[in-house]
Amino acid sequence: MEITIIRKQGNVIHFLAEGIDVAFANALRRTMLTRLPAMAVDEVLVVENTSVMYDEMLAHRLGLVPLVTDLESYNLPEDCDCDGRGCALCQVTLTLEKEAEEEELLVCSGDMVSQDPKVVPASNDIPLVKLAPHQRLIIEAYARLGKGVENAKFQPVSTVSYKYVPIVQVDKDKCNNCGDCVEVCPKNILLVENDTISTQNTLDCSLCEACVEVCEPGAIVIDSKSDSFLFRVESSGALAPETIVEKSAELLKERIRLALDYANSL
Repeated sequence: MEITIIRKQGNVIHFLAEGIDVAFANALRRTMLTRLPAMAVDEVLVVENTSVMYDEMLAHRLGLVPLVTDLESYNLPEDCDCDGRGCALCQVTLTLEKEAEEEELLVCSGDMVSQDPKVVPASNDIPLVKLAPHQRLIIEAYARLGKGVENAKFQPVSTVSYKYVPIVQVDKDKCNNCGDCVEVCPKNILLVENDTISTQNTLDCSLCEACVEVCEPGAIVIDSKSDSFLFRVESSGALAPETIVEKSAELLKERIRLALDYANSL
């Protein structure tokens, strides 16, 4: 497999994977979603809550706050020497203590204080609860590593998608340069250049074939490569998108090795 980074914008990365089939592409996607660990709040101790929000709903909101994850410093509970009971090597404590005075107060994820400065909310602007005057909230939350196969809150990605690499070909002998294909193309792949129809940014093509339908038969041919895929990975903020791709490829490689070892032992 050969990976080429197309572009990276914030928490979104686009890359090209070549030399693989659709089964491997889907396995890589599912590894990002379900096998790559990420940190999330798993237990919540509500010391005091005089707001109108139930403790259970507030705990659920805390669990869905993406936390910046340090994979090198923490163990999965099942791999830790404490046998999952919770220690400094597999668990992080976050506290939240806010009280509204004479005016309403919006409590956000940025108000959570972590004992580890490396493990903090990926965004400080996620609303948790609004406190009316003189209402108070004291919470102690415990975050740990987990996998998406266990719970969606442990997924380090928001979305992962892939598509075939499109091939757009214009037959100049059959094309009458009417320009109808340029107008209907939703991705602006086609353009009129020097009185001929040409292509641009073909990787953005969605394979909708709207241009094929309005043109003369055979004037435009839309095809795709069977061994190349374009991926779009959007991180939740828990991990950098390039780290998600790298670590997921390593995990998939290790799972394949274990499967082969098991097959050879039979």
